[in-house]
Amino acid sequence: MRASRFFISTLKEAPSDAEIVSHKLMMRAGMIKRLGSGIYTYMPMGLRVIRKVENIIREEMNRAGAVELLMPVVQPAELWQETGRWDKMGPELMRVKDRHGRDYAIQPTSEEVITDVVRTEIKSYRQLPINFYHIQTKFRDERRPRFGLMRGREFTMKDAYSFDRDVEGMQKSYKIMYDAYVAIFNRFGLQFRAVAADNGAIGGSGSHEFHVIADTGEDALVYSPESDYAANMEAAEAVALTPTRGAATQPLVKTPTPGKAKCEHVAELLGLPLAQTVKSIVLAVDKEGAETEIWLLLLRGDHELNEVKVNKVPGLSTFRFATESEIMEFFGTKPGYLGPIGTKKPIKVVADRTVANMNDFVCGANEEDFHYTGANWGRDLPDPVVADLRNVVAGDPSPDGKGALSIQRGIEVGHVFQLGTRYSEDMKATYLDETGKPQLMQMGCYGIGVTRILGAAIEQNFDEKGIIWPASIAPFEVVLCPMGYDRSEAVKAETDKLYDALLAAGVDVVLDDRGERPGAMFADWELIGVPHRVVIGDRGLKDGKLEYQGRRDTAATAVPVAEMTAFVKARIAA
Repeated sequence: MRASRFFISTLKEAPSDAEIVSHKLMMRAGMIKRLGSGIYTYMPMGLRVIRKVENIIREEMNRAGAVELLMPVVQPAELWQETGRWDKMGPELMRVKDRHGRDYAIQPTSEEVITDVVRTEIKSYRQLPINFYHIQTKFRDERRPRFGLMRGREFTMKDAYSFDRDVEGMQKSYKIMYDAYVAIFNRFGLQFRAVAADNGAIGGSGSHEFHVIADTGEDALVYSPESDYAANMEAAEAVALTPTRGAATQPLVKTPTPGKAKCEHVAELLGLPLAQTVKSIVLAVDKEGAETEIWLLLLRGDHELNEVKVNKVPGLSTFRFATESEIMEFFGTKPGYLGPIGTKKPIKVVADRTVANMNDFVCGANEEDFHYTGANWGRDLPDPVVADLRNVVAGDPSPDGKGALSIQRGIEVGHVFQLGTRYSEDMKATYLDETGKPQLMQMGCYGIGVTRILGAAIEQNFDEKGIIWPASIAPFEVVLCPMGYDRSEAVKAETDKLYDALLAAGVDVVLDDRGERPGAMFADWELIGVPHRVVIGDRGLKDGKLEYQGRRDTAATAVPVAEMTAFVKARIAA
């Protein structure tokens, strides 16, 4: 590719609405152009990166035995109504009507459509297993689109769907896709981590997220450096920090704590460790035709509630936080002094695993300006329901018993799910087994945010000059920067010769023949992030040398003219 025949549009400054590094650099490098809130045009430079990402995904999906098709962006509401997601998805699902008043969804994902395809096409166990995938535009009506391609409304996604005869087959298909994802992200050249995750709105029985490691990541990833344990913070298991409950050694005392409504302030006033206090969180569960249930969740004072885990406590799948009037009605005091002892009305108490093993702890006395000290289970209040309710913290024991947990930030770019019969049951997707009896198909689904990969890759790979693309997904692998291409016959001849040699060797090379000054030319390509640069100038040619510099290199390397093609190929391979 010659730069004079391509479209290059760089900016010295990012637009004011660009918030994070990847958004700023993609706008400055001319890779995307904003059309509307969360909607972008992929400019030629950015589209080259997208196509390379897609090609890697496509090659690995095909290698794993998945079959490509293409499902529509606009989908009939009836399919979504069959699974109940027409109502459950909420405002993120864009709903439209055609001229006849019929309802349609602008797809955020395609579980319903692929299940409809399979239930009409797959009849016999002999046709299973099967795995279909497509790379298609998606739309989610985000309340607050931000961060460029990281959280836009329109985006490109690869989603795949496997169908199997039984759970064992589904788990085998899941493992094949998991391994394919590892291969994909390794080929991207990105540092990543696969972690156990919550299934969320997709449903199903088990899942893993794939995260690109970046300090700016939205997600906290929990892992043990001494084992294979890894999970998203939402799904990371928090073990009890004391294995057994100690005996009571203090009397229960109602202690004045004037104006101290937070555990930190109570601990400071009493001269106690924060870890000896217990915080109270009040939830409500509305019951149709019955009174609202009030629940009290107890966490150690230095721990934080994990709402995803709370959803999994039996009876709390539809919880909401209690109102102040409900708290006054059941506890008789305002928040800050609440506790499980002596409530005004009966409540349901759930203690985090660590709290359930605490003794002589401090909790609210359900009276303003007072807390109980020396509270103990069994003696002062009945044993609670016990559940894992909290976020883990760095240094917690790993749930597998191997080492202590560490936490790093990540950007979710892929997710694999074991769906089971979540969709096949609702949509009656069955096959006939060996005996001729209908059986529900077992499903898995597997997504990669194609356009989100760009933002994640940049968040992991940039410096003060601009983007640093891994060679496998860079818009170009190599840029040739001739000094005076339009003025020096020697420079032009050697540049053209090297350009042709690199093209013949299969290298994705761009020749900058725009006639720009060296400083402006170098700044453009450092901003765009091409990983390898060769400079051709009269001074070097007199010594029989060209200059090579990798995007991360601090200085150029002189390379003999005749050796440059082989040198560049070796650097790309490395």
